[in-house]
Amino acid sequence: MRAAAEAAHGASPFVLTARAENFLFGRPDLADTIRRLQAFQEAGADVLFAPGLSSLDQIRAVVSSIDRPLNVIMGLDGVGITLAQLQQAGVKRVSVGSSFARAALGAFQRAALEVRDQGTFQYARQAMPYGEANKAFGG
Repeated sequence: MRAAAEAAHGASPFVLTARAENFLFGRPDLADTIRRLQAFQEAGADVLFAPGLSSLDQIRAVVSSIDRPLNVIMGLDGVGITLAQLQQAGVKRVSVGSSFARAALGAFQRAALEVRDQGTFQYARQAMPYGEANKAFGG
């Protein structure tokens, strides 16, 4: 990490983000996550990322243990934390990972199943209007 930080800080502009992925890979050890983030901080990381944190208590504990901006990931199933709550907890950056794509795929799947199973097209009531979609993509 130290070598990466030295290389990154020689470039302009560049922000080095270091990730402690314990919670994503079956090691929900908050103390170890904090130790890793602190080590990354000491090595020169600009932003610290702890994907998989799922409670405000966990997030607050991390924020109070580091002196760099914290990045968290939202859009995970079962995590009901709002942007306002994250901001109040001291989070500086929020990622959504694949959740927007998965939301779109979920809508697609529900629409296809509706047509297949019910023979109806009610899904279109929630669809983005054609003109708005065309405008959004430069059409």
